[in-house]
Amino acid sequence: MLELSFIGIIVGILSGFFGIGGGTVLIPLLLLLGYEIKVAIGISVIQMAFSSVYGSYLNNKKGSLDISMVLYIGIGGFIGALFSGVLTAVFSARTLEFIFLAFAIFALLRLFLKTQEHQEQKEVHKLLLLLIGFLLGALSMTIGVGGSIILIPVLVGFLHVPLKKAVSAGLFFVMFSSVSGLIAHSIEEHVDYESGIIIGMASLVGVYAGIHLKDTVGVKLQKNLLVIFYMLVVAYLIQRIFI
Repeated sequence: MLELSFIGIIVGILSGFFGIGGGTVLIPLLLLLGYEIKVAIGISVIQMAFSSVYGSYLNNKKGSLDISMVLYIGIGGFIGALFSGVLTAVFSARTLEFIFLAFAIFALLRLFLKTQEHQEQKEVHKLLLLLIGFLLGALSMTIGVGGSIILIPVLVGFLHVPLKKAVSAGLFFVMFSSVSGLIAHSIEEHVDYESGIIIGMASLVGVYAGIHLKDTVGVKLQKNLLVIFYMLVVAYLIQRIFI
């Protein structure tokens, strides 16, 4: 229990600080502890539901969350994530590990590409926002990650949303997709509720610290820390799959 609580606090800090669901670090840690990947994905979805709901509440309280802008993406994510349990059940454990590795590599490479920030936010058709959310929700919840590492560059690069605002929006999206993903994975019996609730409750402490820390550091330092984090995740997954 102490081990799972400690993991929950660390994952919560990363979730709040980087605006991510937490699954990208939680799943490798659970694999390291001996959990099978489909069970690890189910636990990750529980943790994301806890941290994203609480984190979005804190971001909204601090005034950094534009609910109207990301609401349609969130609804699309909820609908898409309903298919995630079936998709996870279809793939073998080995295939899911490869998909997770590909996602982590993409997330790492994406950080080396400069996303230009713009002064004025774009107005986008609501159907397009729903479609973005649907695709991202289905993909991300299939492998137990929040998906905000893809959503944030879309918001900043294409919709011209300021980075800090996009980070808050990313966590809000995860709230929709993770709750829906939890329903889907529960139906497929991938969820270890006891471990998930312990990690999820502990993550709330970390989320609180991470969100306050996010607003005290510069964007450059935040990005550099995220690069280091993803490099460690990719290195572990390569070692696990190929060595």
